[in-house]
Amino acid sequence: MQSLQSYIDHHFKGILLAPSLFYSWSPAIRYEISDPTISVNEPVVLQLRQAFHRSITLFDEVFHGPDEMLLITDVHTTLSNSYLRKRPLNVYLKYVKQPDVLTRLRHEVIPDPFEEEEEQRVIHRFSLLCKKGDIRYQKLLQAICYEDFAHPSTILKSNPSSGVEVYFINVTRNLIYHLYDDRGCDILASDKNDIRFLYETYNDWILDYDRKAIDETFHDKDR
Repeated sequence: MQSLQSYIDHHFKGILLAPSLFYSWSPAIRYEISDPTISVNEPVVLQLRQAFHRSITLFDEVFHGPDEMLLITDVHTTLSNSYLRKRPLNVYLKYVKQPDVLTRLRHEVIPDPFEEEEEQRVIHRFSLLCKKGDIRYQKLLQAICYEDFAHPSTILKSNPSSGVEVYFINVTRNLIYHLYDDRGCDILASDKNDIRFLYETYNDWILDYDRKAIDETFHDKDR
């Protein structure tokens, strides 16, 4: 497969793979994942029940069994942090089913576009070409939802000073899925007609704050 940057340049006009993707690209849909009416005094599993359901449902719509996908994990950290040079990130050790799939895991260190000079921050980017059936994606999506909670499945629990973003790219259908935390999920497409069914089927899940812009994308005359 071509390099990740070549793929992004070709299908998504070289957008920066960084939050917030929704505001960097159109067509895109931003979904509200968690239930804002649930009290913070409720157990975490109840607070996140809707988040689990919606994130997994949307993932199953975006990724089908035969599709090739890239599982990308960006760890934002300082140049001096040697933690990630010691062992593969637990995203891949824990959530990839078969060890032989890990032979395709790639790692690079790239500049952090949001670096402040005095911090010397970089991104450790891990990427794995795989298929949906190769990963325990339901557990991984739940771990992303737990990221802001004190929970054993937190991805960087052994390296809390760093930040993490996980991106799933469907390279067969040219779709990007980014569950940025328990609050929301961005889905991007190279061609808006490839996600029109998501807009129509899960319209009531769309984040109201961005609904006007999303409606304008899909209420057009060039269907």
